[in-house]
Amino acid sequence: MAPREVVMGLDKLERGVSFIAAGVALLFAALYFPRILAKTTILHLTAKPAKVEPFCADNYTHKASLCIRTLVTHPSYWLPAFIALTIIGLFILFFAFRKKRSGVVVSCLLLGLYIGALSNGLLFVFVGGWLIIRAQRLTKYGDASFSGSSRKAKEISKARREGRSAPAADAPTLKPTPEASKRYTPKQRKRRR
Repeated sequence: MAPREVVMGLDKLERGVSFIAAGVALLFAALYFPRILAKTTILHLTAKPAKVEPFCADNYTHKASLCIRTLVTHPSYWLPAFIALTIIGLFILFFAFRKKRSGVVVSCLLLGLYIGALSNGLLFVFVGGWLIIRAQRLTKYGDASFSGSSRKAKEISKARREGRSAPAADAPTLKPTPEASKRYTPKQRKRRR
């Protein structure tokens, strides 16, 4: 079993992945920045046409095999996404510098859900989940790597099958329970039946 500081902290690999995730989040924010500076932005929305007349909904025009709608957007349309990507990306960066696993996990999962877990946000959901799994392996087996935790799990299961106790090298040391002090422990009353 690994100490709490190791489980709650980030090792070199996890820290590098966290920096990459923060860089990707800030890159996504940078892609929104030109749209905020522009007075208006033209946005093309597409949809699949229906099989019967009318093929496209109102405000859509039928071109080739798609229904297309052109929107002229104001910079305020893009501002919430830019602010969210920037702030959460900076949080990931901050927690990666501080080596705080829980902060990176929460920030990555929030950003992944904000962007959309079935699109580009899947990357951030994956990073958050990967960090959670590594923390669980550290807690249970004392090793975060897949090969190391697998080896420890095999040793434990082999020891159980043979009827002996699990390897004690990584077993937590339990503190002995203190004896009751006669001076401070109140006397127990007998229960009436």
